[in-house]
Amino acid sequence: MKQNSNNPVTLKAENLTKVYGSGHTEVVAVRNVSLAVSRGEIVALLGPSGAGKSTLLTLLGLIRPPNMGKIIIDDTIVFENHKAKVNVRTFRRQKFGFVFQKTNLIPFLTAAENVRLAMEIDDQPAKASRKRAMELLEYLGVAERAENMPSQLSGGEQQRVAVARALANRPSLILADEPTAALDSVRGRQVMELFAKVAHEQNAGVIVVTHDHRSLEVFDRTFEMEDGQLRESGSQ
Repeated sequence: MKQNSNNPVTLKAENLTKVYGSGHTEVVAVRNVSLAVSRGEIVALLGPSGAGKSTLLTLLGLIRPPNMGKIIIDDTIVFENHKAKVNVRTFRRQKFGFVFQKTNLIPFLTAAENVRLAMEIDDQPAKASRKRAMELLEYLGVAERAENMPSQLSGGEQQRVAVARALANRPSLILADEPTAALDSVRGRQVMELFAKVAHEQNAGVIVVTHDHRSLEVFDRTFEMEDGQLRESGSQ
């Protein structure tokens, strides 16, 4: 079901541009991209390989700085052109959760420990971290796997644990880069529906880079990228 709310904008990007190289080797990976995402909204970024989707995600997630443009998170200007206006590392940890194609779960920690680690790095008390981790694993349907190692989990279960870890610090935004690429169609659909559930019930803005066109109805809006430029699907 599509969200049609008046939730506050959590991320606003204005005229973002990212250039690699210079002279004859210059490549404009992202060109004058503007985008706003509200809390409780899930959006898809579509487009062919090399279109600039993953680069845009690294800009929006404050992993790389833009050459030009502005990024505003929860009414705070974070980047303006190539200059950071805040402590980016701290701000990213407070505001963002990330999920990738490879779950990057720590192999020698249990599912619960992987989720707790995100909170303990942020100096949250151990008792509160344990409680929050179990609540999230329960919410995402993998509580019974809490004491299993990642190698004992299916691909879909690993992604659910990765989503729990991304939610651990109650982020405003969750960014996911091809999270279903390694899953079959059924599990891929389940994970996409899970991201929609997280957006709508946890009041987070969720941005998913995907090649998978089979689950687009779970998204509130979809955008197409081509040659570094972004266009909302259905718009001119």
